[in-house]
Amino acid sequence: MALRIAWIGLGNMGRGMARNLATQGPLDTPLAVFNRTTSRAETFASANPNIKVASNLDDAITSSDIIFTCLSDDHALRETITESLPNAKNKLFVDCSTVHPDTTTEIATTLSAHGASFVASPVFGAPAMAEAGPSSSIDRLKPYTTGVISKANIEFRDKEVCKASQLKVPGNTFVLNMVQTIAEGMVVAEKSGLGTEALQQFIEAVFPGAYDAYAGRMRSGDYFERAEPLFAVDLVRKDARHAMDMAASVGATMRGVQSADAYLADVKAEMGVRGDITGIYGAVRQNSGLPFKN
Repeated sequence: MALRIAWIGLGNMGRGMARNLATQGPLDTPLAVFNRTTSRAETFASANPNIKVASNLDDAITSSDIIFTCLSDDHALRETITESLPNAKNKLFVDCSTVHPDTTTEIATTLSAHGASFVASPVFGAPAMAEAGPSSSIDRLKPYTTGVISKANIEFRDKEVCKASQLKVPGNTFVLNMVQTIAEGMVVAEKSGLGTEALQQFIEAVFPGAYDAYAGRMRSGDYFERAEPLFAVDLVRKDARHAMDMAASVGATMRGVQSADAYLADVKAEMGVRGDITGIYGAVRQNSGLPFKN
């Protein structure tokens, strides 16, 4: 029997994974996609093969056996799952969103009560996917993950479903702290007379890859010029809140995240919804007596 797959949510991360799933995955039928903004789904489908647009969420759920969700925040995920419950029985839901571990547990419990299976599969950047759920569900999912929408899996077989989100949320703080460190270094380099070009040459030689890419985005002005953020300020702050809450719940602190979140508040005030994580550079500049824009 042919398996039918649906993808719900077409943000920056979701579009890339859905595209890879449609073009590289072992699909028996075209990938059904649904997005609250229908025009985004239609534009996406017109530019990519093996994709069809679901007319509404109910259509996407009822016409599919496996449903991937990749949504912006906890509220959007809860809302989508709640609307899906009447048709959830015998479906496998795979969530790639970054949400609080408690939300992951809540969603898993709710779906199980309605006869559905669930795998928590939050994705960290491009390189990794963390899975948590029953072994049978993970095995059913794996043909669509490694080498398709992820490069590697970190599995938590038959463990608490929240473990996947417990890994993803702190993982995102590594990116946040990296951006903050680069931004502060760039500002010190500029104000001391060393120059940002020299610092980026050092970063490229010693910390190539993500560090160098973020430094380049800062120096080029991409952090304030782009029309659509790559990692929107509101989503970054949501992840920061989740991380600080996780830490507080076990009697720990994340002071680096706290200071980065303060910078992000300044980014939101300056850029609004266009604010990107790299806008921390502009906020550091402002706090150091320089203009937000370099």
